[in-house]
Amino acid sequence: MVNVVVLHGRLSRPPERRWLPSGDELVNLEVTVERAEGPAESVPVVWFGAPPSVDELDVGAQVAVAGRVRRRFFRAGGSTQSRTEVVADGVVPVRQAARARRLVAGAAAAVDDGLAALPAPPRRARARPAAGQAVEAS
Repeated sequence: MVNVVVLHGRLSRPPERRWLPSGDELVNLEVTVERAEGPAESVPVVWFGAPPSVDELDVGAQVAVAGRVRRRFFRAGGSTQSRTEVVADGVVPVRQAARARRLVAGAAAAVDDGLAALPAPPRRARARPAAGQAVEAS
């Protein structure tokens, strides 16, 4: 199976660094992606082990994000809730074009590798005429 996401959009709020009870550090981002038709969409992004340079990203900065989709469940207010988000493998400002291209190329390679690992579809047997049946030439 392949779970690869690539986003190109603008940061809609400042990066928010958090520490989990486990001691892991993550950065919450919100990336707004423009669509050719219809309203823009905001996508929540979490990035574990983000470098300190992520704090230098400003609201409105164009970024490329590569990662995977995750749906997590948690208890809040006495009920179970869920959130779908992108877990980033990398976030690169688009102004750093070479780095952004490498990030996207790595995601494309992961898709190619995943597709190559899929089993080949079964070959369809050609219909053969029954014994003594005439075959029409096309």
